[in-house]
Order: sequence, then C-alpha cells, then structure tokens
Amino acid sequence: MRKGSHAYEQALDALVGILRDRARQGAEPLQYGQLSNELQRLGHQVAAHEGPMPHLLEDACARESADGSLPMLSALVVRQETRMPSGGFFKLARRAPYRRTGDDVELWVNELRALAAHHARR
Repeated sequence: MRKGSHAYEQALDALVGILRDRARQGAEPLQYGQLSNELQRLGHQVAAHEGPMPHLLEDACARESADGSLPMLSALVVRQETRMPSGGFFKLARRAPYRRTGDDVELWVNELRALAAHHARR
C-alpha cells in the first residue's frame, strides 16, 4: 500500500474512525496488533509494526489537527511490551506543529487526557 494511493486513503479513513471512536469511549489505549486486526476486519491489510502503519498514524494526527492544536490520535496506540506508544509517537509529538513537552510518560498521559476531554464534548 503506497502513501497517497486510494487504498492508503481508505485505510487512513478507517484508522481515523477507529481512533476517534476509541477516544469518544474514554481514550483507552489499544495495541498495534489490535489496531491492525480492526483495520483488517474493515478490509484493510495493514501490518502492526511495518509498512504503512507509522505513516497512517502520523497522517491521522495531521488530518485531525493540521496546526497541532488538538490532541494527537496516535497517542491511543501502544506497544504490547511496554503499554506505551513507540518512539515514533514521541518524536512526532515533540516536533512542529505539535511541540509537546515533558518526559515521555507525562507527555503521553497529558495527550490521553486531552483526547478524552476533547472527544467527550463531541
């Protein structure tokens, strides 16, 4: 699946929908494998830890908040071993336009809280 292709855009739409639903239900994190399984259930073959997954997660954040002012949807996706997002999430969170601060745990917890609050109002 190539970034920008029709299949990619459809998978991105599905991923954003899954994460928005998750955020509305209290922002409980899900593992990469669980997200991959949900996408597969919807007809999108996206491996949990390779291929387009990192790009889809980054693009989901950009689609939700191009200026970085809203919470990052990708905060909901965690590694099974650590129950925290991958290093890619923290790199993205610290660069423009998001520019989140704090240590990894503080940054992530703040993002989860912001997601839950933002989506509870919708």
